[in-house]
Amino acid sequence: MADRVEVSNPEKDELFVASDDDTDSNGFSDLATKSLVRKIDRVLLPLLSLLYLLSFLDRTNIGNAKLAGLEKDLNMTGDYDYNTAVSIFFPFYVAAEIPSNMAMKRFRPSVWIPCLMVTWAIMTIMLGLVKNFAGLLAVRCALGLAEGGLFPGINYYITMWYKRHECGLRMAIFFSAATAAGAFGGLLSRGIMEMKGIGGLNGWAWIFILEGIATLIIAIVARFAMQDYPATAKFLTPKERQEVLRRLEEDRYALSDRLDMKFMKDAFKDWKIWVHMIITFGIFTGLYSVSIFLPTIVKNLDYTDEKAQLMTVPPYAVACIFTITGGLLADRHGKRGLYMILFCLMAMIGFALLAGVESHKVKYFACFLVTSGIYANVPQGVAWNGNNIGGSFKRAVGLAMHAGCGNLGGIVAGFVYRQQDAPRYFSGHLILLGTTTMSCVLSVFMTWYLRKENARRDREYKSPSTYTREEMALEIDKGDNATFFRYTV
Repeated sequence: MADRVEVSNPEKDELFVASDDDTDSNGFSDLATKSLVRKIDRVLLPLLSLLYLLSFLDRTNIGNAKLAGLEKDLNMTGDYDYNTAVSIFFPFYVAAEIPSNMAMKRFRPSVWIPCLMVTWAIMTIMLGLVKNFAGLLAVRCALGLAEGGLFPGINYYITMWYKRHECGLRMAIFFSAATAAGAFGGLLSRGIMEMKGIGGLNGWAWIFILEGIATLIIAIVARFAMQDYPATAKFLTPKERQEVLRRLEEDRYALSDRLDMKFMKDAFKDWKIWVHMIITFGIFTGLYSVSIFLPTIVKNLDYTDEKAQLMTVPPYAVACIFTITGGLLADRHGKRGLYMILFCLMAMIGFALLAGVESHKVKYFACFLVTSGIYANVPQGVAWNGNNIGGSFKRAVGLAMHAGCGNLGGIVAGFVYRQQDAPRYFSGHLILLGTTTMSCVLSVFMTWYLRKENARRDREYKSPSTYTREEMALEIDKGDNATFFRYTV
């Protein structure tokens, strides 16, 4: 009797049974493989997206709280008090990233990530209870430590389930939650501001408290709903688990999966990872500047505080579409550098318009270009770097380095838009035009180099598809330096 495996039919909302007739000698048929991947998508992506939405909401809601009276209530009278409160989060956020990814490699994701969530949920609630500027700074530091592990952790987690050219779309879907957080945050904050006076607290305090409680509830759900890795996934049948592992081994060339500090050193010595870190620094500087200060920028287009909260929603909604579409197309074409360059150019045009024109309508249109270009490039950059790091532990460290350097941009972002530069914020727009241009130029360089290196390997070594398992085993510890490894351009 043929072995049977149940998979979801991609064309219908019903179950069909795949037998040996649906598989070829190398694994499942195309139809069965699509069904398997979609089954994984349905289980993983909604939860991961929700977790990141909460994370991004809890770290950037200080921008909405500012419009709801935060500075006045905490006697933040210094020129840079608010900027300092924004920036102090990020050094602690960065410090947590590499240790957290190493910890998640050692412990189960279904334990580690919910624990992080409980911690940052409590810190978010505490933000609503602080009584002075010093208390705000202290809690923001603790929030950074707690949240630091989620973004690199989820990106690494995705690479443990999907083939390299499937990761981009999934990372884009998961990261699109950040754009949803921007849109949802504006709507939610506008409603919560009406709670002013309840319990003796101002509206900004309730923004933190209610969003922190929501995170705490979802953390408990995540503890039981989150899967660990394909080999232990309960929602997959034994044959499906075997097929997922086979696909990953085929895609990653059977490189080492050992928890060995040698691979951590390899990551630190890989110059390509450092170039990606600089690229992502430029992108994240724009990301955090826009996400935190967009309500303020829009307010200075002659909108009231309440209207400004609502007017931030459309740019984020459009950015969400560009983020997912960009991930889909990059996966389909097997290329990432080109999309990085195009999205950088879009954001550069947006920053140039913000800096150079007087029309409020044009400036508001520029906000759409900026959010769409910057947000779409975050998952593109992570997927591009992750695709080109051979070996799971080196990839875990490399992605944490990538996210860590990027999030250093958050320190800069806190001081890009200064109060004394209002309402035009000319210098802030030019700074972000410069950082995005830097990322664009380096993306062009990396695209050129990786194409050149792939061509060299094609000339000097045989095709990756012709290597035997025994030949690959001889280079198992070489990572992306293995002769059968080819880079994603």
